[in-house]
Amino acid sequence: MTCTALGLSDTVVVMVRVRFAPSPTGYLHVGGLRTALYNYLFAKHHGGVCILRIEDTDRTRFVEGAAEALIEILRWAGIEFDESPEKGGAYGPYVQSERFDLYRHYAAELVQRGAAYYAFDTPEELEAMRKRMQDAGIAWRYDRTSMRNQYTLGEAETHRLLESNAPRTIRMKVPLSGTIRFDDLVRGTIEVPARDVDDQILLKSDNFPTYHLANIVDDHLMRITHVIRGEEWLPSTPKHVLLYDAMGWERPAFAHLPLLLNPDKTKLSKRQGDVAVEDYRQKGYFREALINFVALLGWNPSSNREIFSMQELIEHFDLTKVNKAGAVFDIQKLEWMNSEYLRAKPLDELARELLPTLQEQGINPSLEYLARVIGLVRERIHKLCDVPSFAAYMFSAPAEYEPAYKAQYWRPDYAAPMQALTERLAELTPWSASILQETVKAFTKESGLKIGILMNLLRLTITGRSVGAGMPETMELLGKDECIRRITTALQQFSLES
Repeated sequence: MTCTALGLSDTVVVMVRVRFAPSPTGYLHVGGLRTALYNYLFAKHHGGVCILRIEDTDRTRFVEGAAEALIEILRWAGIEFDESPEKGGAYGPYVQSERFDLYRHYAAELVQRGAAYYAFDTPEELEAMRKRMQDAGIAWRYDRTSMRNQYTLGEAETHRLLESNAPRTIRMKVPLSGTIRFDDLVRGTIEVPARDVDDQILLKSDNFPTYHLANIVDDHLMRITHVIRGEEWLPSTPKHVLLYDAMGWERPAFAHLPLLLNPDKTKLSKRQGDVAVEDYRQKGYFREALINFVALLGWNPSSNREIFSMQELIEHFDLTKVNKAGAVFDIQKLEWMNSEYLRAKPLDELARELLPTLQEQGINPSLEYLARVIGLVRERIHKLCDVPSFAAYMFSAPAEYEPAYKAQYWRPDYAAPMQALTERLAELTPWSASILQETVKAFTKESGLKIGILMNLLRLTITGRSVGAGMPETMELLGKDECIRRITTALQQFSLES
């Protein structure tokens, strides 16, 4: 693959190298999962490398154990990174807090190159400047011409302050005029007036780097060819471009992914639903369905199908087909997609996956029986974990009967025909769905009751619920003895209540 084909400048063969670089500040947002997935798909499509980098330089937002949780949930989702110990690599995941000396070195080099400078402003002075600008109706931007930095203090005073180890930061020196221009593989050419870009802090007073410095240093040293990240990082890109150019480094190709939106087109947030990947895992969505769903949030593979395996996603993935517009996170679409996977998976595999959940509830069916139950109800549910609640009657007799359903279909004068039908059913051999269907149908002539009434009475007495799988099939799986016992119990209870 050539550089020009991948959005880089020179026509030479290049190994694609991308990274997913989360901050360990809590759960993995579904938007983060999409970013990780697109990086992974792009790398694998081009035979390249996808690495994981933990960006933990902001220690005020650091959450203990978050990095490990991120790695575990990404592994669950099927995203495996390169250059990791498990794969025999010497590195990975890369951790920025272990690389502080590198960032300090390059911050000092930027000062030497005249692309950055020392600033000695106190928090109080910065706040006063902020208030002056606010009062004047001016958007916040560090004013290097009026604040305490090496340009206003002069060389001698700057040297004295440095020698006395006075608190200081290093800020990037942004041109006061001109245009910053860069290309984006999703959005085309982008131009930003330099006057709109702030003199961003690169090295804080505690000697910790900011995201902007650590990001470009790591991307350069790790030979990242493509930076694929969310749209929220687009305003930072002009700063990064200036830093690449100041160091004389090759810029990577940029691709900024569209926002994920709520159905009302606002930015996806926890106020309107779950946003953590862990939430969807706990709620029982298949990882294959979640990956398939997230992959199509903003990317159109130009196909009349929507179900793709991970390998098929890798084969089809193309950054040029990523949309600019935000993508709506439609939970109903995810449920539909999950149900498609539920219907397609082998029943024995599903039974093995579900059995531990049932056993935790004190239910211990055979795998064969459980597989048949799943096969009976999976057309009516969206998730495998719905089976224990939706089909509770397949594992134990009903303890109660839906009041509204009972009120709709039960009448005391139905007791006699139901008793007669029960006796007829007890004589059946063999016990199969087709024979049960024909027997109930034939009984309509004898009882004068419509088949719909009889089937609902059987559903009421056997399951206690108004919704479920087909009754002949349900009865076949439960078995003759269990069905007769349940009908008899229900009729006795109904008789006592009337």
